[in-house]
Amino acid sequence: MIRMLCLRNGLIWGILAAVVVGGGGVSAEAAEPNAADRAIAFLSREVPQWPVENRCFSCHNNGDGARALYAAVRAGRDVDPQVLEATTAFLRRPGRWEHNGGEGKFSDKKLAAIQFSAALLDALRTDAALDRSPLKDAAAIVAGYQEDDGSWVIDAQGALGSPVTYGQFLATATALRVLKAAEDSRHRGAVEKAEAWLRTQRPTSVLDAAATILGLAGADDRAALEQRRRSIALLRDSQGESGGWGPYRPSPPEPFDTAIALLALAPHRDDPEIAAAINRGRSYFIQTQLPDGSWPETTRPARAVSYAQRLSTTAWATQALLATEEPK
Repeated sequence: MIRMLCLRNGLIWGILAAVVVGGGGVSAEAAEPNAADRAIAFLSREVPQWPVENRCFSCHNNGDGARALYAAVRAGRDVDPQVLEATTAFLRRPGRWEHNGGEGKFSDKKLAAIQFSAALLDALRTDAALDRSPLKDAAAIVAGYQEDDGSWVIDAQGALGSPVTYGQFLATATALRVLKAAEDSRHRGAVEKAEAWLRTQRPTSVLDAAATILGLAGADDRAALEQRRRSIALLRDSQGESGGWGPYRPSPPEPFDTAIALLALAPHRDDPEIAAAINRGRSYFIQTQLPDGSWPETTRPARAVSYAQRLSTTAWATQALLATEEPK
């Protein structure tokens, strides 16, 4: 069985835009240029270590963690190829994902299919020489888990997702990205159903609004544009004074919610107000990074201890920092 989880030990945007555009504030990059590099070093230690110690590949290390390291390679960071070698070999064989070994107590084939497929896609984006045919096999697995309404449900419907469990909106956006990239006509109906589902929902949490923006990226029809407008407004109104986002507007900030918000806003940074919000979000990450390069795990409920959530939280935060770096 696939082993999913093994536990081991506000402010007004216009004002913010004026500060950033006018040069009156200290940028996140100026404050600490090495936050992403420290996180990459942490993940470079942890990602390859999991299968060696546990005799299985995990969604948190070899799914989310690997995705962050593939992103680091694409961003020009120096990542030792051996760090990702075993993970890449595993991801390229979707037919073996269900025979993953290990002694973990938790497994979720649906979640693993989505996370491993997303990691496989990032591996292919990173190395153009890799054979793309496994992506069609992965997409077929993912499509088989789609609900009748067009979404993918990991937790109970309505449950607030976490870095490890994703939740309905983020799972749907991630699965949709895989199906579209596979370019397989057999999944055209699944893609259309997923996009229709995202267009018609009314997200109320930061995570769900950000996932909606990610899932509808590139769509320019009226319904998609209006949905993105509402979702961006929700993110704008939910950012806390620290620069981070919690799951809801009055909630304390969490690294995971902040990461998904930044990833959703990154393509829209030409708007000065959004650029200001991104800069504050990056500053939040710099202020909350731990000495080992990771971030405190976002858990539901908060302040629990989970190695899996720590790895996935750090992976999402790393992706967000890389996606929002200023071009050099």
